[in-house]
Amino acid sequence: MILIHCGAIMSENNQREKKFEYFEVTADIGFYAYGNTLEEAYENAALAMFNVVTDIDKVKTSETREFEVESEDLVSLLYDYLDEFLFLQDTEFLFFSEFKVDIDKTEDGYKLNCIASGEEINWDVHVPRSEVKAITFHKMCVKKEDGVFKLRAILDL
Repeated sequence: MILIHCGAIMSENNQREKKFEYFEVTADIGFYAYGNTLEEAYENAALAMFNVVTDIDKVKTSETREFEVESEDLVSLLYDYLDEFLFLQDTEFLFFSEFKVDIDKTEDGYKLNCIASGEEINWDVHVPRSEVKAITFHKMCVKKEDGVFKLRAILDL
């Protein structure tokens, strides 16, 4: 596996904590997103997806959108969550760089509430990297390893 990029933050004890990392897939790109909580891992998955499209460090947080998705399992929830961002990007011409996610277990599966902040796409500021055409279910997974939530997704470019 070749790691292309790793988004990281510094922890309280100055250790780098990975938010996400990419892996190559023929004609596509995949990523792993990490979090100490399930919600944090989903937030980092959205960061990873938007960072494929443009430099998320240049996306301001002047616009806010709130949405809810419900799915029968956590993998379907991840798919629906990321797909909602593609919809918002394509219909409202927005990129996002900050996310607040809440996930609740329901009788029928899971419900995710998201508040996302970003701004209208400006190609003079948001230099394009790649176009994400779709989210795929191929090899998508949500699991907890050694106390850390790990999500895997592949994006069709």
